Amino acid sequence: MLNQPPSDLESWVGFFSNAELPVLRQTARRLAEARQNIDKVGGRDIANIVMQDPLMAIRVLAYIQTVSGKHLRSDITNIGNAVMMIGIEPFFNKMDASLSIEAMLKNEPQALLGVLQVIRRAQRASHYAHDWAFERHDMNIDEVALAALLHDLPEILLWCFAPKLAIEIRDRQHADKSLRSATAQEQVLGIRLSDLQLALCTVWHLPELLNTLLDDANAQSPRVQNVTLAVNLARHSAGGWKDAALPDDFAAIEKLLHIDRVALLNRLDIPEELMKTYLPPSEEETDARTRRQQVFGKHNAP
Repeated sequence: MLNQPPSDLESWVGFFSNAELPVLRQTARRLAEARQNIDKVGGRDIANIVMQDPLMAIRVLAYIQTVSGKHLRSDITNIGNAVMMIGIEPFFNKMDASLSIEAMLKNEPQALLGVLQVIRRAQRASHYAHDWAFERHDMNIDEVALAALLHDLPEILLWCFAPKLAIEIRDRQHADKSLRSATAQEQVLGIRLSDLQLALCTVWHLPELLNTLLDDANAQSPRVQNVTLAVNLARHSAGGWKDAALPDDFAAIEKLLHIDRVALLNRLDIPEELMKTYLPPSEEETDARTRRQQVFGKHNAP
């Protein structure tokens, strides 16, 4: 555990690149059950388990880079292909899942709750990204979903390995609602987690295409927009569908998918009682407001 931040970005990268990454207890249990039925399990079954756990996903990707040639590994940008490259039985032999997040943080209940919340958010982001990539007829849907799953990986690592620092960042932002995440991170950690993310991608030799999808700096790409908007929506809706940032999220998603507000809200299963909050006024409502403005004056209309 880190109680004090390392001196610089290189030191942070060195620490995490040499750490044994834990996995969700549920991931370990599901993989153990799959191994007991190894004759009936396929690569897709294993990939579905891995794609619910960002830390197991990065472990698989990092491992595949060590066993395949440079040209071949550049083409492995999703978990299904990685599992097939490793092989079913070798996967179970190589991917040890004995260290769980829950056991690691058993004495840090706040940190355990924090990391499980971030992982749940990552799972939702991955689901949204997969759904929208399918809608957009993306050439590699699983790749986009994986990028969304891994987008906030440094935050997950921070909760696992430096819980006191993660809690301090959270507390500072709770105390000052205007404090941006990147600023709070620099104040407490001396680095921004986005910079750590890109540095870890390099150390783990992640495919350049996946690296591109993870980098918000490439915002002009529709595929990167797909990932970024999925991450943003998962973050802003984590506490319910009342966040002030959601209307802007909805507008951007509508533009990406070329759908209207009603179709999007239905697609997202927004509670019926909140639907009207995010729908534009009807023609009748607009006409009525115009008439009131004409009668009472623009600034005094009820």
